[in-house]
Amino acid sequence: MDMAKYRQVFLEESTEHLAEMSSALLELEKNLADGEAIDLVFRMAHSIKGMAASLEYDSVTQVSHALEDRMHEIRRAGCVADAEELAVLFRGLDCLESMVAVIRDTGEMPPPDPTLAAVLTNRLDEPPPGADSSALEQGAAKKKVLLPILQRNRPPPPNRRRTSTRPSRQNRFASIPKPSTASSEPSAKSS
Repeated sequence: MDMAKYRQVFLEESTEHLAEMSSALLELEKNLADGEAIDLVFRMAHSIKGMAASLEYDSVTQVSHALEDRMHEIRRAGCVADAEELAVLFRGLDCLESMVAVIRDTGEMPPPDPTLAAVLTNRLDEPPPGADSSALEQGAAKKKVLLPILQRNRPPPPNRRRTSTRPSRQNRFASIPKPSTASSEPSAKSS
């Protein structure tokens, strides 16, 4: 198996995904509840995680998985909580960009960043190690106040229903004549 070929595909695709993530995070700076941007960052982190795992780039897999999990929580909440959380997302992006650069330059797996992975996996309701509980309570109170406001101002999600040019099942069979159950013509008997 030619690993150089697969590494090149990984580098090309992950570079594209990281550029898309960067654009989406910039959109989130303008609107913390931008559903399309949130979905895009989630999908790109998921794709990078899968590609990295298949090539056994464990450190990239770890950070992209933590970023994907964080984005999953953000999707459930409907918005990024605040500028601090957005800064953590940008840190995740910067770390992944650095890791991909190491792979590009050396061909080797980059060193892990367990601190960033831990930061990405922390939630507002879980204190990070050594955190002040009063700061946690303030963060939770701020989240309770901000989320309803942000969700109320969030535009409705786009219609994701697939449209098809194929007629519906009812319409496809509408032109087929239905068999009659009773004949309206008398049957002719031969005598």
